[in-house]
Amino acid sequence: MKYISDELSKIKESGLYRELKAVENAQDTRIDIEGKTYLSFCSNNYLGLANHPSVIEAVKKAVDEYGWGACASRLVSGNMTLHEALEKEISRFKRKDAAIVFPTGYMANLGVISSLVSGGDLVISDKLNHASIIDGCRLSGADFRVYAHCNMEKLETILKKTSKYNRKLIVTDSVFSMDGDLAPLPDIVRIAKKYNAMVMVDEAHGTGVFGENGRGVVEYFNLDNEVDVVMGTLSKAIGSLGGYVCGDDDLISYLRNKARPFMYTTALPPAVCAASIASINLIQEDHSLREVLWNNVCCIKERLGLLGIDMISSQSQIIPLLIGDTQKAVDISKLLYERGVLIPAIRPPTVPANSSRLRMTVMSSHTQDDLESLFKVLKDVLNL
Repeated sequence: MKYISDELSKIKESGLYRELKAVENAQDTRIDIEGKTYLSFCSNNYLGLANHPSVIEAVKKAVDEYGWGACASRLVSGNMTLHEALEKEISRFKRKDAAIVFPTGYMANLGVISSLVSGGDLVISDKLNHASIIDGCRLSGADFRVYAHCNMEKLETILKKTSKYNRKLIVTDSVFSMDGDLAPLPDIVRIAKKYNAMVMVDEAHGTGVFGENGRGVVEYFNLDNEVDVVMGTLSKAIGSLGGYVCGDDDLISYLRNKARPFMYTTALPPAVCAASIASINLIQEDHSLREVLWNNVCCIKERLGLLGIDMISSQSQIIPLLIGDTQKAVDISKLLYERGVLIPAIRPPTVPANSSRLRMTVMSSHTQDDLESLFKVLKDVLNL
């Protein structure tokens, strides 16, 4: 099909062509690709739990007891005791009445947004929300409005003109995945109450990292009882797979009966649920994981600041190194790769034009030697 070949050529010419690299060992601070070891600063395994001995042991035990696949949707015969145990653990962890688990975070966002609002309703999104939120808003069929990133004046301007809508939903990431900054949740909650709107927060990159107990940015801002819908993933700091939504009992019962990505998808393998339970327990029991992560984050940001590197407005373990030009970002990423450091270039359409960057993420399992190696290579490659 010629139009596909033509489109691929355009993608390559614009510097936006993407290729896969196969990792040949476990996801850790050092990974092997084509027989060479690289220092990884791009994984979402923020607490190193994907390879924690307790998590691996929980998986082995679950496979022995339950086998591997669930082999049906939760509403047929795929609902196993470990799925329900995971949902109970999430609801306790998040201090909500109940929770529902989806096979992926992407599916969770599609399912919950398209269930909560539909034609004749209004859904409002931050401009820099994750693609799964944007797609969920579009799929819902509700009127869709976008406010400038973290701009509360624009959010309120939209809500002032919404008296005709019975249902209004504001959706935001808690930690924005490309800039690493935080949503102003206290202001969002205040404005939502003023205009009788629901609030949904995606804690994908906040869970396990923020808050005294690692519950996320909602906990960090002391808003546990103020946010209507809390969504998140099990695939980042938790180091497993899947997405979840938690809230009051009626919300979760409603989603079990309305969310199509839940109703019509085979359930997660039970051993995946066992891994998530083990990780959530570790997050609650071992606060040192979070402490070491934040020490690493602070160290890196201080050193990058001294080098004069623009980190945009990062407030988290996601640290963008702003480059601007797409080809230059790709070239720098390649130079780092040649020197044994893996930090990908993020380009349009993932980020706006002229804001291409290197997206660096930090893990608690990074050692001081890892950080020193990073700084040395960055200084050389960036000629600083």
